[in-house]
Amino acid sequence: MYLAAHPAIAGLRAWQADLTAIRHALHATPELGFEEHVTAELVVRQLERYGVDEIHRGLGKTGVVGVIRGRANGSGRTVGLRADMDALPLAEENGFAHRSTVPGRMHACGHDGHTAMLLGAARWLASTREFDGTVHLIFQPGEEGYAGARAMIQDGLFERFPCDTVYAMHNWPGLEPGTIAVKPGPIMAAADRVTITIEGKGGHGAHAYLAIDPVVVAAHVITAAQTIVSRNVGPLDAAVVSLCSIQAGHPAAMSVIPREAVITGTVRSFRRQTQDMIEQRLTQLAESVAIGFGATARVQYERMYPATVNTRDEAMFGAEVAEELVGAGHVIRDLDPSMGAEDFSFMLEQRPGAYFRIGQGGAESGCFLHNPRYDFNDAILPLGAALFVRLAERSLPL
Repeated sequence: MYLAAHPAIAGLRAWQADLTAIRHALHATPELGFEEHVTAELVVRQLERYGVDEIHRGLGKTGVVGVIRGRANGSGRTVGLRADMDALPLAEENGFAHRSTVPGRMHACGHDGHTAMLLGAARWLASTREFDGTVHLIFQPGEEGYAGARAMIQDGLFERFPCDTVYAMHNWPGLEPGTIAVKPGPIMAAADRVTITIEGKGGHGAHAYLAIDPVVVAAHVITAAQTIVSRNVGPLDAAVVSLCSIQAGHPAAMSVIPREAVITGTVRSFRRQTQDMIEQRLTQLAESVAIGFGATARVQYERMYPATVNTRDEAMFGAEVAEELVGAGHVIRDLDPSMGAEDFSFMLEQRPGAYFRIGQGGAESGCFLHNPRYDFNDAILPLGAALFVRLAERSLPL
């Protein structure tokens, strides 16, 4: 799968069966954000078994932090390694033995694999301690829309567990197994939620001239919003405005013009200036279009996750570590950023660091992330764990 035979990969491959069993146990018991009680207890039990120096529960409600001190600590340096733990509100359609046992809950994004990889790294680092400094293992809740990273930070994550640098990774079905991608600058977009409430005047569908139809206004707002990116965002920048839902009236009331229509959607961008501009233009556009029809529009613009931006030095360092593990031919330094979002961005706003994509394959079968037939590729567990290990060891050299 990957060419380099680094000692860390070889050693972690010896634990393949254990790592796979952990991953399958996590997959079978998925929990949503801030509900990861079973998951957190499994993590704690494994960290105790591995002999980490300290285990701290309850950061960001259900988060766990493990502390491992190196063979020496003269440097006083620290590094954070983060894995997300939560699942999705999705009904699994797989039939294998480790499928979800919780109705309507599924690990459809591979966070079970990320947690298992960080546990593998914890086992290695606690048994070898070939570093000078302290490693903080950050098992984070609520990545899927709950901003668990922010909750941990607000609970004093970096004050209680200082990190000079912090690293995370995510499996990527679109890359072949054994491939690692990392680059300086934006790698995931900011995610904003937009709610546009249009107030018109209800009435009878047969006498529409006596009403102010918010459905018509909503249609014009949705159409006009498609010009924001094409006519306001520079061609070398990137942004997406997607108005994905409209709620108005009742399907059984075919002749009732409703008083209100509500549009919801998302905006994705990489630059703060672009984000500011889209919020301003979308607000102005919705309000102006509504006024033109005699209605009013109220725009609620929520900035959910900031863009995930890798710091240059840490991304370049991470690429060197990846090359050590899989060879230069299996490291991608120029992968296009994704318009998806990731709350590790909150940690990168606080500390230098980098976010990696680790190839796992599977996209060719249609099972991309957030798919009811998705499953994590257990074959990459040793590689992901080894990447965490070497990021720590090389950040904190003896």
